Amino acid sequence: MKYLLLVYLDETWEKRSLAERQEVYLGQTRVAEDLRARGQYLDGNPLHPTTTATSVRVRDGKRLLTDGPFAETREHLGGYMLIDVENLDEAIAFAARGPLARVGTIEVRPVREGPPQ
Repeated sequence: MKYLLLVYLDETWEKRSLAERQEVYLGQTRVAEDLRARGQYLDGNPLHPTTTATSVRVRDGKRLLTDGPFAETREHLGGYMLIDVENLDEAIAFAARGPLARVGTIEVRPVREGPPQ
C-alpha cells in the first residue's frame, strides 16, 4: 500500500544552522536508502519555504490566489516522501526512524488510487 508522508516543520527550522539542516537531510536520506534498496521508496523532496507558496481556489467561477500556504499554523509543510509498504505499521516505523521526526512532525496518510468510490 502506498503512503504519503508529509513533513511539517516549525519556524525554527530555517533558523537552524546550515550544518544542522544538512545533517538532518543526509540522515533522512540514509534512512530512505534502506527502503529505496527494497523498491519501497518511490519519491520524496523537500519544499522551498512557505514564502514561495501560492494557494489557489476557485469560488463562484473566479480564481483566487493567496500568497503563502493555505493554513495559518505554526508548522508548515516542508516536504514529502512517497513510500510503498505492506501496512500502516511499516509506514509509521519508517517515519519514526528518520531524524525529521525529531525536529518536526511526520503525517502518514494512505494514498487513494483511482476515483472516489
